[in-house]
Amino acid sequence: MSAMSQPIEPLSEPASAAPTLLQFPCSFPIKATGRAEGDFAARVIAIVRRHAPDFDEAAVSLRESSGGKWLAVTVTIQAESRAQLDAIYQDLTADERVVWAL
Repeated sequence: MSAMSQPIEPLSEPASAAPTLLQFPCSFPIKATGRAEGDFAARVIAIVRRHAPDFDEAAVSLRESSGGKWLAVTVTIQAESRAQLDAIYQDLTADERVVWAL
């Protein structure tokens, strides 16, 4: 077998296989920021709801920037797994209106 046909070993484990300091289930805040236009908050809430359908609407907070240009939406959920959180963040960052998520 030549060196070119040998399988390539990954440099690190996939993120989903990495250890986590979180103990599930746990209360976990998810924040997404984007332009304070139209239905941005509703879009963020809808994305989170896809993965955590039973989160409490009272656990949503909105914070507008001092100039009113940006809106930060924080949704606190009862996270069941790292895979659930990874899926939420993947969908949030894939949305063109989300500038950043943490």
